[in-house]
Amino acid sequence: MKTLKEHQLKNLIIAISAAIPLVVIVLFNVKLSNTTPLTFLPPIYATINGITAVLLLSALWAIKNQKRLLHQRLMQLALLCSVVFLIMYVAYHMTSESTPYGGEGTMKFIYFFILITHILLSVAVIPLVLFTYVRAWNKDFEGHKKLARITFPVWLYVAITGVVVYLMIAPFYN
Repeated sequence: MKTLKEHQLKNLIIAISAAIPLVVIVLFNVKLSNTTPLTFLPPIYATINGITAVLLLSALWAIKNQKRLLHQRLMQLALLCSVVFLIMYVAYHMTSESTPYGGEGTMKFIYFFILITHILLSVAVIPLVLFTYVRAWNKDFEGHKKLARITFPVWLYVAITGVVVYLMIAPFYN
C-alpha cells in the first residue's frame, strides 16, 4: 500500500512531467523583442547533451562496479545537465528564429526521423527519469533498477540524438 507521501509524490511527478513540455511549447512560441539573439547557444547545449550521454554511460559503469556514491553523483550531474540544456534551448528559441533543415532526399527523411523520435522521447523521458530518481532516493533499489532498465536507454538516446540533430542542422545556421 502506498503512503500518502508516495501518492503525493507520484502526482507531483505527473504534474511536472505534463507541465514541462507545455511550458516549453508556450515559451518556444514567445519571441523576446529588443533582445540580442542567443545564436551562440546551440553548440553549447549540444555539447551539454554530449556530456549527459557520457555521464549516463559513466554512471552505468559505476553502478556495475558497485560504486554507488559515484553512480549517484554522476546521475545527479546528468540530471543537472538536462535542466541546463532545457533552459538554454528555451532561451535560444525565445530570442532566435528556428533554423530550417536544408538537406534533401534521404538525409531529410533521416533528419526528421531522428528529430521527431528525439522530441517524442524527450517528453517521455521526463517522468521516467523522475520516477527512477525518486525510487533511488527512497532506497527502493530494486524498483529503481527495474525502471532504470527502461529509463537509461531512452535518456541515452535523447542525449545522443540531441547531438546528432545539432550536427545535422549546424551547416544551415546563419
